[in-house]
Amino acid sequence: MKPTAFPARLRLLALPLALVAVSAAAQPGDYPNRPIRIIVPFTAGGSSDVQGRMLGEQLAKLYKQPVIVENKPGAGGHIGGKAVVDAPADGYTLMLGSIGLHATYAVYKKLTYNPGSDFKIVTVLAEMPHVVVANPGIAAADLKQLAAQARREPGAINFGSAGVGSSVHMMGELFKIAADAPLTHIPYRGSSPALADLIGGQIQLMFENPPTTFAHIKTGKLKALAVTGKERLPALPQVPTAAEAGFPSYAATSWTTVAVAASVPDAIADKLNADIRKIVATPEFRQGLQEQGMTPVANTRAEAAKFVAAEKQRWEKVIQQAKLIAD
Repeated sequence: MKPTAFPARLRLLALPLALVAVSAAAQPGDYPNRPIRIIVPFTAGGSSDVQGRMLGEQLAKLYKQPVIVENKPGAGGHIGGKAVVDAPADGYTLMLGSIGLHATYAVYKKLTYNPGSDFKIVTVLAEMPHVVVANPGIAAADLKQLAAQARREPGAINFGSAGVGSSVHMMGELFKIAADAPLTHIPYRGSSPALADLIGGQIQLMFENPPTTFAHIKTGKLKALAVTGKERLPALPQVPTAAEAGFPSYAATSWTTVAVAASVPDAIADKLNADIRKIVATPEFRQGLQEQGMTPVANTRAEAAKFVAAEKQRWEKVIQQAKLIAD
């Protein structure tokens, strides 16, 4: 017996009702009324993870809803990025974005999504310089000695990163260009395993985010050669900037965003932007970022889009000059 066909007239009536239901579900009137996920596309314990958990804690207090931080590392952050894009476009899946997700994804030629158009950037959360850290066993005591050693022994100095195209990787590539230093890049699935190998002596160098380096520098497990920003870090006042160390053209910071899938309604993105900016404006949150070597940003959506576009243009020049390609 054949199943009864759904009458055409009823199908036509059902269609606008379905559209109304979808539209209503996407409206921000009662948003949020259930748990939110923040996807951190890198391993636990890294800088993005620290920021994601700080933000999640404050959003949970503000919204009186659970906020779950989920780490999805791999492919320079793009495994997590694709998960955000594939999630329902309802504003309940956020992402801690990075240079790798927004500005250097051109190194990946086989991505199954387009980071340039598939994300909606809610805000730039924070900005920070990196710290050039070395295993204590390396002979170089400063950046000039490091560059000289790399030129003297091509391929002998390996630097680790959180993955191809990550900010930790790009800082190293920028230094290679600025110092004409033939370092060898070793990508990992996040900064945490790379740091473990750096401390263990399997690699010699990293251009790492500040928060994960402070304790190791203090205990002598790592030695800091320079910071990549234009000013010294208050937490590492004895460590010179790259310019002070003899490389005035080498200055860069990394940054993190809060982003959602591009199809999330603007009204929800605007609400998230306003609420996150309120959180970042609090003395407690700002102090938490600053203690980790980060500068709070929390700009408007328009300002964030303009900033990211300029950074993408800058880093694509490095990608082209270094001829970077990832599988």
